[in-house]
Amino acid sequence: MSSNDHDTFERAARFLESSGDYRVLRKLGPVTGFHAPILGAEYRVGVAIDVETTGLDCSTDRIIELAVQRFRYDLAGRIVEVRQPRVWREDPERALDPVITRLTGLTDDMLKGKIIDEEMALEILASADLIVAHNAGFDRPFVDKRLPGVAGKAWACSLAEPDWLNLGFDGRALAHLVSQCGWFYEGHRAEADILALIYLLAHDLPDGRTVMSHLMAASERPSFTVNAVDAPFDSKDRLKARGYRWNPVLRFWSRDIPEVERDAEEAWLMSDVYAGHGAPAFLAVSACDRYKAS
Repeated sequence: MSSNDHDTFERAARFLESSGDYRVLRKLGPVTGFHAPILGAEYRVGVAIDVETTGLDCSTDRIIELAVQRFRYDLAGRIVEVRQPRVWREDPERALDPVITRLTGLTDDMLKGKIIDEEMALEILASADLIVAHNAGFDRPFVDKRLPGVAGKAWACSLAEPDWLNLGFDGRALAHLVSQCGWFYEGHRAEADILALIYLLAHDLPDGRTVMSHLMAASERPSFTVNAVDAPFDSKDRLKARGYRWNPVLRFWSRDIPEVERDAEEAWLMSDVYAGHGAPAFLAVSACDRYKAS
């Protein structure tokens, strides 16, 4: 498409939008930054990351595609530089489930003999002040297992951590959030997903802040893992209904909560679970520990 064609289509899109009866989605494309750097400002390095895998269990399944893209942002969450994406495929040395092929578009032939460039992947991830994934609870355990050299880095989850409803969005799926910002992209592949994630993080909100700014604030607040140690057996249904999960190895129920819910959760446990006999354990969790495999 020529620049003249682009300008023509853009004018048409704005004309439609001006009526109030139409909403136009623009296709995501490569970008080098969203805000101009400010001389003397302090900057940090972020890495957007996404993986495609042979399945859902990090203990038995393997990464088949890894995509990372570095970006630079200031302390207000404004993204000033976006680097080139890096994408690697890896042969899992077993046949893919047809469902995985339909979901990702990857085939056994596309993966045969391929391997992640571990040295480069480690260099990029090690440079990050914050690694961001849209479902870090899934991505991080796979990455930590495949690249243990970055196991101690800080992670943030753009799916779970921003208060999307209060930010004016409905839903949390990446493609849906991006569409509410006015964009669309094609395909469920790791490279497309990290570009969409960076666009989402850079989005300017009505409050004058970016999505990245809100994610940074959420990531920096401590959260808690609540272990209902020695909880009475007859409380299991109440714990399950409240979102606790059974740990079959350590044999207690646990859940993760944000800092603001700590006092309310302790009060509920003491009144509805322990009834004065015993007490739960609250373990503070930082961004360096969050989303690790349990």
